[in-house]
Amino acid sequence: MFSQTVEYALRATVHLAIHAESPQRTAEIAESTKVPLAYLSKILQGLQRGHIVHLQRGIGGGAKLALSPDRLTVLDVVNAVDPIKRIKSCPLHMMSHGPNLCALHRRLDDSMQAIEQSLGSTTLRDLMNDPSRNRALCREAMSI
Repeated sequence: MFSQTVEYALRATVHLAIHAESPQRTAEIAESTKVPLAYLSKILQGLQRGHIVHLQRGIGGGAKLALSPDRLTVLDVVNAVDPIKRIKSCPLHMMSHGPNLCALHRRLDDSMQAIEQSLGSTTLRDLMNDPSRNRALCREAMSI
């Protein structure tokens, strides 16, 4: 359902949330999250355009979250790199449907709305504090 880009962006932002006290070099993020370095660089640029991260070149530079993990939601990250596409009109372009969605497409869009609400109410801090016994890859790769 979600693209590889979204998966990688979420891994990277959780890594940055865990290490919020200092900028993280791209190579460190890539190694920790198992995201290919070249792909991660493009993802971080997209996250910067979406005002999710700040990127600083040079000595002492790196990537840092633009917002606190308490304020940054999973939906913010998703929408910065590959926004959820809602169904606003008939995907088949059937004039007989007019402005209304058929039962199938209404239910699909209702599901997308529920996903948006769930992701929009989940912050990066929530992910970091989840008591699950299974740790996300970005935490497994680190000795925290």
